[in-house]
Amino acid sequence: MSTGGVIRTVLGDVDAAGWGPTDYHEHLFQVTPLLPGDELDDERASTREAELLRDSGFAAMIDATPSGLGRDPAGVARIAEATGVRIVATAGRHREAHYEPGHPAHADDAATLKRRFIAEIAYGQPRDDADPDGPRALSPDGSPVRAGILKGGADYWRISAFERVTLLALAAAHRATGAAVMVHLEFCTAAHEVLDLLAAEGVASDRVVLAHADRDPDPGLHVALAQRGAYLGYDGFARPRTRSDAELLALTAAVVAAGAGDRVLLGGDVARRTRYIAYGGMPGLAYLGDRYLPRLRAEIGDAAVDTMLVANPARLLTLSR
Repeated sequence: MSTGGVIRTVLGDVDAAGWGPTDYHEHLFQVTPLLPGDELDDERASTREAELLRDSGFAAMIDATPSGLGRDPAGVARIAEATGVRIVATAGRHREAHYEPGHPAHADDAATLKRRFIAEIAYGQPRDDADPDGPRALSPDGSPVRAGILKGGADYWRISAFERVTLLALAAAHRATGAAVMVHLEFCTAAHEVLDLLAAEGVASDRVVLAHADRDPDPGLHVALAQRGAYLGYDGFARPRTRSDAELLALTAAVVAAGAGDRVLLGGDVARRTRYIAYGGMPGLAYLGDRYLPRLRAEIGDAAVDTMLVANPARLLTLSR
């Protein structure tokens, strides 16, 4: 069924009607002080990991690394061309904890961020985040690498001044570009507050995905958020120290039974070299497709899973203007 419109990938715009199974949240490149020793900074290894994701049944993914955290837009475009995976890149700024005191991100106001976010969607991402207004990154065919989604973050039961400025800039960029907004949440806290803030700035909740919603496996909360129209990002698989896969299967089944399956997105957010096969770790990006999805299909059926993998991300990612 056609969703109409286009989805903006790093290799150009794609008809949303032909979109495929999507991992809504991964990172091909990422360097952050919160994860010392877990840098994703090797293009060859990240290419191999993307191949493993593809071979596990995924045709597309969102690369969810925002500015200032070791992005390599040209490298992401090369990976997309080499693997055939459709990759949507991210414009935005993460939650404050990712940027050490003295990082240039602390000096940016909402107007500056708005301008830069719009530029990444409309004209291309910077070749180097150290020069955010400098030359644009280029894809293998020489065209600019453009982002297709916006991203911010909030802390645990807190939206700092830094994070509020980001959200205001994201809302303004959304109004200008029609790109959806992803918001990182800490254990799904402040979810309603984030939706309230964005709604007051003209971002309808059905244009927002709340990343890591499953870190609080509360079906009642999730159904309430879905009833507002928000998408729920489920990406906590293979983390038994916090939530077992069994808990997440039960959560998903309960949310589907309540009629909110059309608001769930699935991803891995593995995000660490020690957990990427190609970097020498485990379980890798293929865990979702190879090991979790068969269990989910047995739990809720193929149709519900396919909605989460194809229809829901295509609807979210389609540029709304």
